[in-house]
Amino acid sequence: MTPGMLFTQNGSAVARSEIPERSGDRFCETLISAVDGGWRVVSYFGAAEAGSLRLYCILSFKSHAALGIMSTTVTGNSFPSLVEAVPQLHLFEREIAEQFGICFEGHPWLKPVRFEAQLASLPAVPPKAPEKAGIMDFYRVAGDEVHEVAVGPVHAGIIEPGHFRFQCFGEEVMHLEISLGYQHRAVERMVLGRPGLRTLKCMETVAGDTTIGHGTAYAMVVEALCGARVPAKAEAIRGIALELERLANHTGDLGAIAGDVGYLPTASFCGRIRGDFLNMSAELCGSRFGRGLVTPGGVQFDVGRELADKLRKRIDVARREVTNAVELLWDSPSVMGRLEGTGVVSEKDALDLGLVGPAARASGLNRDIRRDHPFGIYNVTQLPVETAKGGDVYARTLVRWLEIEKSLHFIEEQLAQLPGGSIVSPTAQLGENRMALALVEGWRGEVCHVALTDGSGDFQRYKITDPSFHNWSGLAMALRGGQISDFPLCNKSFNLSYCGFDL
Repeated sequence: MTPGMLFTQNGSAVARSEIPERSGDRFCETLISAVDGGWRVVSYFGAAEAGSLRLYCILSFKSHAALGIMSTTVTGNSFPSLVEAVPQLHLFEREIAEQFGICFEGHPWLKPVRFEAQLASLPAVPPKAPEKAGIMDFYRVAGDEVHEVAVGPVHAGIIEPGHFRFQCFGEEVMHLEISLGYQHRAVERMVLGRPGLRTLKCMETVAGDTTIGHGTAYAMVVEALCGARVPAKAEAIRGIALELERLANHTGDLGAIAGDVGYLPTASFCGRIRGDFLNMSAELCGSRFGRGLVTPGGVQFDVGRELADKLRKRIDVARREVTNAVELLWDSPSVMGRLEGTGVVSEKDALDLGLVGPAARASGLNRDIRRDHPFGIYNVTQLPVETAKGGDVYARTLVRWLEIEKSLHFIEEQLAQLPGGSIVSPTAQLGENRMALALVEGWRGEVCHVALTDGSGDFQRYKITDPSFHNWSGLAMALRGGQISDFPLCNKSFNLSYCGFDL
């Protein structure tokens, strides 16, 4: 274990007074030493406290299911950048600089992340007005026959807005820069104060296709702060809903990847089967996206024996259909030829960038919150972690398929042995002056929520890290040295959230 940190577990709360506060130099040394020793940065954020800026860093060490918390106070208007030693901090430092106006000395380029207004104005830092989204200098490559291609923020179809700036030599992509922030809603600012029903609705829509993932993380934070114990049946129902969310999105992604290479049979079948999984979520709670199911203390809808048997039969049908649809994909040499070797992210790059979820596992990183920091039903039932080695579009497709198989088995198992009893426990007043943190393995990867409460038990700072925040850099790296015509396929194979990043 690395000294200088407070050690805790997923879904727990600690007194803020117990969090070690180190000098700037000591903080930097400890963080670099921890990452060199195998720790991974889960979240790095700032909070305005007593007229100054306090930086919090949360790290994960999977071998011991341990989470480490450390902090330091920034007294001036600058702080050393650690990006050269810890590249996965790149976006975190840009985010903190934008939200509080401080300068990270030595950072390669402190550009805006979301073009948002500052969260707080510090005495040593004059406040700055937010810039207009997308209006900034982009990295440029100069030379004969080098040209620039700008795509977005408005795209064909109904995808979310985002700007992509390619530096190309012929068809080869030398560099891709991604600029987002067009959908910034100030979610972290909106949920401050006393949590209530509106807070839960905000959390469910952080990323609409990850309703259960973000809703569960928020519920875990509240439960940790008030000491609520979730009934066993509610934990099982949450797990079923989380895996249904994974099934719907993974199946949709397999269909979208097939569609991008012009293989319509799998694209068509998976599009319909995705709807079947969404409809199973609707059977649970009336919403195809699972809205209204998870609540702090448990769930709001019970699953009786009749519904469980009905869902098991539908899962059995869906298993046969999705298996047939995906086997068509594997059996088509022209499809495999298009997926293999396209959009490669090496294991080292994935590790340096801090990738999470299927994108990380496809590059050989064996990390999954359900096993490394188990929560809820995953404390008693484990799912095997599926990985691949290629780091290409094929590997990201394969990992999704392997996870579909495991999720189907998990749901069948849980429906066959649902415990009895209540589905929700009452929650009490949130603890005062505490930090709570929760990690959930959503279908895209690690969802992280952290809350700091004040002396009244209200949210003083709430930090959300969607898996897309970690993984957009991976998409940019996947295009480097590839063909610009491969961008839609690479983009589908990551399928990242714009709004989950923009918050």
